[in-house]
Amino acid sequence: MKLADPTSPASGVPSKEDRTAARETSRLLAPLLKRTRPLRLHIDDARGRDEVATLPPMAVRLLVDLLTEMAKGNAVTLIPVHAELTTQEVANLLNVSRPHVVQLIKAKQLPARKVGTHRRVRFADVQAYKARSEGERNKALEALARQAQELDMGY
Repeated sequence: MKLADPTSPASGVPSKEDRTAARETSRLLAPLLKRTRPLRLHIDDARGRDEVATLPPMAVRLLVDLLTEMAKGNAVTLIPVHAELTTQEVANLLNVSRPHVVQLIKAKQLPARKVGTHRRVRFADVQAYKARSEGERNKALEALARQAQELDMGY
């Protein structure tokens, strides 16, 4: 599985018209997020066919999230949680270098498996590592803030 390169012209970065349409559609769908029943969507295609699609509540949430990101001008990539990523793809997701990812794997902080000579990391493991890392970072920031207050440093 290849992740989109956001610097590529074919990256899926939405045009101004796409951003406007995404913003309007997201605004229309947002009030429906609290629904627990499926959403029936009327589709009127260019060939004059009328159809109805049924979207489960989870799909509505994903659609609103996708449209919100598009409205901001962001390219969006969907990655199944069971997907396996290369070390470069992991580095791109974590915004770190590929050698740093390899170090994390060697230090057993990030689980991976070997496919020939290449390492593969499950997306779910990347997400778990990211959550742990953010939790540790937040604890350290709270400790620094407490220490600054105890030392009356003015913040």
